Amino acid sequence: MVAGHNDPNKSHPASEHRFPDDARTTRSHAGETIEDRRNWPGIILGAIGIVLVALTLTAAGYGFAGWAVIAGIIGVICLIAGGLIVVAEHRRIKLKEGATLREPRGH
Repeated sequence: MVAGHNDPNKSHPASEHRFPDDARTTRSHAGETIEDRRNWPGIILGAIGIVLVALTLTAAGYGFAGWAVIAGIIGVICLIAGGLIVVAEHRRIKLKEGATLREPRGH
């Protein structure tokens, strides 16, 4: 059997290993959200927001209306702020390339 273009068992010279790996990736920024450290606060705020929404539902189920309202408000704020941070950073990267945020290539 002849080794194909993307065969992992095929030996490649060091000069063929380039970043980004265009041979196996169709997106221009695969993994951009994780690689770019400026996205991490947005991702963390989003995760905290999801946890707070779950706590809101738990508090409401047990009859703690005051805690449910507090956790709900803070949870929504965290989700919105996290989403805005991620979108703003993605927009910054796109503008650096001269592309618009809604351009179909990439993400």
